[in-house]
Amino acid sequence: MSVEFDVTITDKDMYRFNLYHAYHGVQGILATMVGIWVLIMAGLTFGKVEIFYTIMYVVFGIVFLVYVPGNLYLRSKRQILTSATLKNALHYKIDDAGVHVSQGEQTADLEWKQIYKMVSNKNQLLIYSSRVNAYVIPKEAIKEEYQLIVGLAVNHLEGFRLKLNLFSI
Repeated sequence: MSVEFDVTITDKDMYRFNLYHAYHGVQGILATMVGIWVLIMAGLTFGKVEIFYTIMYVVFGIVFLVYVPGNLYLRSKRQILTSATLKNALHYKIDDAGVHVSQGEQTADLEWKQIYKMVSNKNQLLIYSSRVNAYVIPKEAIKEEYQLIVGLAVNHLEGFRLKLNLFSI
């Protein structure tokens, strides 16, 4: 069984990946909790401490909750604009040997045993080659092929490497 498709990554796709990657780890969860806690403290201490401290609580809360997503958005736009690879479509072929990606004369092969994990969320299928690097495949690009890709992944990867929504799309 083999599945072939082309994908062009947009800045929106890259932003979704960066958000997922940033907020699905301990650091992202802690940053969100600290941001919320600092804003709660601003409300609880309002009028009980000098206004300077309340303002500082609000500023730190906003930094924790708004700065990271804003920075990720800008980074995603910059990644798409500056990367010649990401500007053009990537051709994927997923089969029993693994994931094969090509663009023009360049090719990359990722055997199933080399895949770190495969994750799907509402908008994307992410094929990680390491803890931080992944092939980002928007689900819009693989509507019909999604179930076939999931079937191949289930057949070739251990269960702990799969975090897939089996009934997506």
